[in-house]
Amino acid sequence: METKMSTASDDFVIPQDWDHYTSEDHQTWDTLYARLKSVLPDRAVPGYLEALDDLGLGDGGVPDFSPLSDRLEERTGWRIVAVPGLVPDEVFFRHLANRRFPAGNFIRRPDQLDYIQEPDVFHDVFGHVPHLADPVFADYMQAYGEAGLKSLNSGRLKNLAALYWYTVEFGLISTPEGLRIYGAGIISSPAESVFALDSPSPHRVAYETERVMRTAYRIDDFQQIYFVIESFEDLLQKTLETDFGPLYQRLTGGYDHTPADILGGDQIITRGTQEYAARQDVTKAAAAD
Repeated sequence: METKMSTASDDFVIPQDWDHYTSEDHQTWDTLYARLKSVLPDRAVPGYLEALDDLGLGDGGVPDFSPLSDRLEERTGWRIVAVPGLVPDEVFFRHLANRRFPAGNFIRRPDQLDYIQEPDVFHDVFGHVPHLADPVFADYMQAYGEAGLKSLNSGRLKNLAALYWYTVEFGLISTPEGLRIYGAGIISSPAESVFALDSPSPHRVAYETERVMRTAYRIDDFQQIYFVIESFEDLLQKTLETDFGPLYQRLTGGYDHTPADILGGDQIITRGTQEYAARQDVTKAAAAD
């Protein structure tokens, strides 16, 4: 399905145009949904699968944002707004600060089931929206948006992006049953849902805000490091208690650590072998020659 960039307003909100999804689009959603639903039990954070069902995301086909937003708003005051793709930082932060989650209105092609470079409606809705039904995580997302708006002229947006990447997109959480997934980038990927918990390759390190914000990340493959939070409550509390002004003064505006680094102050849950990343880097280098 093609998006219509020209219809976007200043906040980049466009009609979802649900009636224009094709039968192939709906089949793509259903295929991805079935694959993930078979993988995520005992992997996703407790409450995620229940929210998935309660919000009706498995009712068949791409969800209609209007009734979905109504159900979500009843729980936490959030709504879903359709956008044509990635939006500017200020627009993104403002939506989050006002409890609006911007979701792409397009869906990947059938030949992109395993990977798509730009987040589509499946990633945005399947991966993110069930967490927004959790009151604590919903508050965290709003707090992140508010922090982002205050940081627009700080020169530290790269560091703030790393915070989002390693929590909202690729975060792990500790539970009495062991590590579980909550990051949307993992939850919406059948392969990384297994890799993030089972592979000996990546590091798994306890979350610490400044450590996370100083760490570079990969956008081209599975992560080399995952940061583990204790709970959504702890993540929210640490965010609200952080005085970002002095923190930004300590940061350089870039990244001080590679994803492969283990630091002396890290609380290491799993020290990874990094074999997967090394193998992939060799393969990519050979292909480039």
